[in-house]
Amino acid sequence: MTQPATRPRLIATDLDGTLLCQGGTVSERTAAALLAAEEAGLRVVFVTGRPPRWMRLLSEHIGGHGVAICSNGGAVYDVRRELLLESFPLSGPDALAVVDRLRERLPGIAFAFEYPAGYAREPQYEARMWGDDEAHEVAPAEQLLAAGPEGHPGPALGSYKILAKHPGLDPDAFLAEARAAVGPLAEITRSSPIALLEISARGVTKASTLARWCAELGIDRSEVVAFGDMPNDLEMLAWAGTSYAVANAHPEVLAAVAQHTLSNQDDGVARVIEELITRATV
Repeated sequence: MTQPATRPRLIATDLDGTLLCQGGTVSERTAAALLAAEEAGLRVVFVTGRPPRWMRLLSEHIGGHGVAICSNGGAVYDVRRELLLESFPLSGPDALAVVDRLRERLPGIAFAFEYPAGYAREPQYEARMWGDDEAHEVAPAEQLLAAGPEGHPGPALGSYKILAKHPGLDPDAFLAEARAAVGPLAEITRSSPIALLEISARGVTKASTLARWCAELGIDRSEVVAFGDMPNDLEMLAWAGTSYAVANAHPEVLAAVAQHTLSNQDDGVARVIEELITRATV
């Protein structure tokens, strides 16, 4: 393992496919490594595509600050207090324009929306993810984004992430087509093995929100060690002073990141954290 040029002060790690084992669990070794990092004075922040509502099960591992960067940078969330600290939502006009452009180019596409009070989806968007059985509104995207009676906003206005599924496209081809359709209007990425896209406001990525949070703490990018596995991690991995791709990462991530560690199933993140702590105390 190449030692960071600057002594790390913060560890920024993706969750699913990176830190967490299959099924979304935290192994004993990883839990111990996270605790040891905190005790050694290293901050650990989870930087994830998960929405805030999916973070409750990880509260005991979140570290002393209790903060996670969720929805690919769209939300900063205090997990213990279940409190949204900041959000960077798509504007209503931009969200509608994204939906219109993607519908025109990719017939058969279906949408869902993550917003502070929960989520909403179109009828054809199959709800199969953890937590999707919670009560939510089901309606066409245009209705969910429209102003209701007396000007009250639809439930999806103020979304910090749009989700889009397609029944027949290859996931990487879906991403390329969507980016071509939307252009600079929004950020489009993916973190799922299926044809599922994650769409954030223009300029909002894991990297942008992590950089903002680090600046507030007085932490330079050279003092950050980051871990990831999917295209939605690429900006963060490029921004951090030191970055690692887990062995099971998407080929694009493995190609872009010089340093690799073991897979999520083999506690790859924990292994690097253990070595960082050992070197910091020698």
